[in-house]
Amino acid sequence: MDRRVALITGGSKGIGKSIALKLAEDGYDIAFTYSSDDDAASKTIEEIKKYTPNVLMIKKDMSIEEDVKEAIKEIEERLGTVDILVNNAGITRDGLLMKMKTEDFDKVIEVNLRSVFLTTREIIRPMMKKRYGKIINVSSVVGIMGNAGQANYAASKAGVIGFTKSIAKEFASRGIRANAIAPGFVDTDMTKVLTDAVKEEMLKSIPLGYFAKPEDVANLVSFLASEKSDYITGQVIQIDGGMNI
Repeated sequence: MDRRVALITGGSKGIGKSIALKLAEDGYDIAFTYSSDDDAASKTIEEIKKYTPNVLMIKKDMSIEEDVKEAIKEIEERLGTVDILVNNAGITRDGLLMKMKTEDFDKVIEVNLRSVFLTTREIIRPMMKKRYGKIINVSSVVGIMGNAGQANYAASKAGVIGFTKSIAKEFASRGIRANAIAPGFVDTDMTKVLTDAVKEEMLKSIPLGYFAKPEDVANLVSFLASEKSDYITGQVIQIDGGMNI
């Protein structure tokens, strides 16, 4: 295929890193954003270079409008316009509703939902001109089924789903596909802090009986980014081991 450009937000580690590596392996030039961990980003870029020399890491907060504009400008100048956008950046600040701080609710919405809006809005015009684009938004099974102690996170991820369906309708006639994926429990650094007791309890809700690896999510993104998924848009694909059957 002609070399295309993929942008992964929150791509320095965890699920985002696995997605960046998989898309690089598939033949895309890669840009990824990150917000804080310089060492992790540097290690990720070296791994991606095994597949393509055309890789760019950008330290920006994608929930801030000016940062988004600067990031996209740099990508377009150095790699070209974005063909594949994976909105993956996300955080958790869990807590029971009555004890949840307003700033914890706001921050989760900003990073998990506002960033999706800002980044998508910035790349959509060039996609419209090319009459091509794939937008893949990382939601969560929690955005579908809810979860006690995660009202902020669930609201943000449910918002991602509504946003995805809306832009899928809005831009389908321009050759742009938009889909959301809803992972369940994925074994990453973010989940390693949970106690064994909590993990064992969560396993009981997963019919397949084991947690996903980041690579499982990356494989789904690879499919959605490819021409094999060209007739799929506006969908929410759960990758949760049957957790939400």
